[in-house]
Amino acid sequence: MQIRQFLPLGLAAISSAQIYQGFNYGATNNDGSCRGYDDFKGFFERAKGLPGTDGHFTAARLYTSIQCGSAADPISAFQAAIDTDTHILAGLWASAGRDVYQNELNALIAAANQLGTAFTDRIIGISVGSEDLYRSSDQGQANNAGVGATGAEIEGYIGWMRDWLKGTLLEGKPIGHVDTWTAWVLPENAGVASSVDFLGHNSFPYFETTKANAIEQAADNFWSAVQQTESVAGGKPVFITETGWPSVGPEQRDAIASVENARKYYSQVGCALFGQRTAFWYTLVDANTAQTDISFSLTPLDSATPKFDLTC
Repeated sequence: MQIRQFLPLGLAAISSAQIYQGFNYGATNNDGSCRGYDDFKGFFERAKGLPGTDGHFTAARLYTSIQCGSAADPISAFQAAIDTDTHILAGLWASAGRDVYQNELNALIAAANQLGTAFTDRIIGISVGSEDLYRSSDQGQANNAGVGATGAEIEGYIGWMRDWLKGTLLEGKPIGHVDTWTAWVLPENAGVASSVDFLGHNSFPYFETTKANAIEQAADNFWSAVQQTESVAGGKPVFITETGWPSVGPEQRDAIASVENARKYYSQVGCALFGQRTAFWYTLVDANTAQTDISFSLTPLDSATPKFDLTC
């Protein structure tokens, strides 16, 4: 098992940059209710205080810049990040059409105008979309993954963002896109890889049912997928934007969801990532309304006590 027998190919490209470690945070809870300022502040504080982690979970990746329940108000997680000194990988949802994307841009720019450098100094980067290319691919459509966006659309959105951020406090911030390796390597998406400053890599060996995917193969499968994304990155930084293993859920070919397997995956993959490259674990608290029968969370919604020992 290749737990740490090599450094990933793109590590040299980001070795001089600061390394961030955090979690993914949705705008809603897994029952569909909106998260507000108090929720985000509590989660960011919980992340920093997780026993066994030495306070290293100090970053947050967001999927949207719009506050749940509003049309274009900045998400309250931005203010919560300022108040907890949390760094942010901002996200804009890019699979709901141009009008919604414009609202995302307006919310992000409004946050910069309203919150100033206290906000923008904490921005690691900005992601235009999340798994849009996978959802629009043949594989995503076969898996009923939902509405996506094409490579041409994402490229257009990236250009739109670069234009609108000129003259704002966000000008010059790294702009990227987050997707699966299976989408990144498609020839029709090469233009997206060329247009970004960083590539976000989502990888869940638990779901890779086209090959042996038991927990014993998980680390090898994870690093093989990272290499696939890095093979089209052209030396640009590759952030690990989502990975994890569920403690509860249905069997996926050879993969079994259990607390023990979640612990093994965290120990073998997470501990190899943390401090070595920017990584966002999936996840602190469950938030995916489409995954009510599965849990990737390290802590329950109502408790800060981890499901297993997080010491590396």
